Amino acid sequence: MNKTSLSLIAAGLACAMTAPVIATTPAEDQAIFQSYFKARFPNVPEDDFKNGVYAIDPVGRENWEAIEEFPPYENAVSNGEILWNTPFANGKGYQDCFPDGPALAGKYPYWDRELGMVVTLPLAINNCRAANKEKPLPYQKGLIADLLSYMAFESRGQMTKVEIPNDDPRAIEAYEKGKEFYFARRGQLNFSCAHCHLGNSGTTLRTEILSPALGHTTHWPVYRSKWGEMGTLHRRFVGCNEQVGAKAFEAQGEEYRDLEYFLTYMNNGLELNGPAARK
Repeated sequence: MNKTSLSLIAAGLACAMTAPVIATTPAEDQAIFQSYFKARFPNVPEDDFKNGVYAIDPVGRENWEAIEEFPPYENAVSNGEILWNTPFANGKGYQDCFPDGPALAGKYPYWDRELGMVVTLPLAINNCRAANKEKPLPYQKGLIADLLSYMAFESRGQMTKVEIPNDDPRAIEAYEKGKEFYFARRGQLNFSCAHCHLGNSGTTLRTEILSPALGHTTHWPVYRSKWGEMGTLHRRFVGCNEQVGAKAFEAQGEEYRDLEYFLTYMNNGLELNGPAARK
């Protein structure tokens, strides 16, 4: 299959998933989305998409595998474990909010019927802190990235399994808003998320290979060489918006939580393997 054919398929995919007259369900969207990437990268084993761009970049993969022998996120995991086990001023701790322990990344994001909103793991962490009279942690980097690194490490091997309850129209609306965000053009460059990571996935932008969207949510938080530190998924959302010349939304605001809801649902069935190291 040549690049022209794939471009036409990508355009058809975007149309199928966004055109109101077609009115696809989330499950249908997911099937279309995942089938597209399996056809675009037929030599990539399905479970290898969890490795992001290194599933399609053999040279980059060699360097990444070498880095993984002494991963730059080790300190974050250690610091996160200390944070998890450090009591709050009132004597309680994260274990009181999350009684099943730190290995729970696979449960997020989820639709909270009572709150009427998408709840992500970082949001749940700060809700826990607020309930115990602790100050919230900034959402893009720092202590929350360390805590998430530990929780992600403990959650390795869990499967992405986001549910969208079809009996709650508010959940469907949140999903649709996330989907709309993903395919909407924005910024001075007039790009959408899909331009880079769907239609042009596998091609080169400057010196970097654009990663496929299938696998994008499996490995966060990430140590990026560009950042020189750990960062969260919403930090990446912010950076992507800014790169196309758009004003970024607030990390953990409704826009990015709905986007995470949609994108993680698209990644259902992939194994969690965070934290990770990237360029």
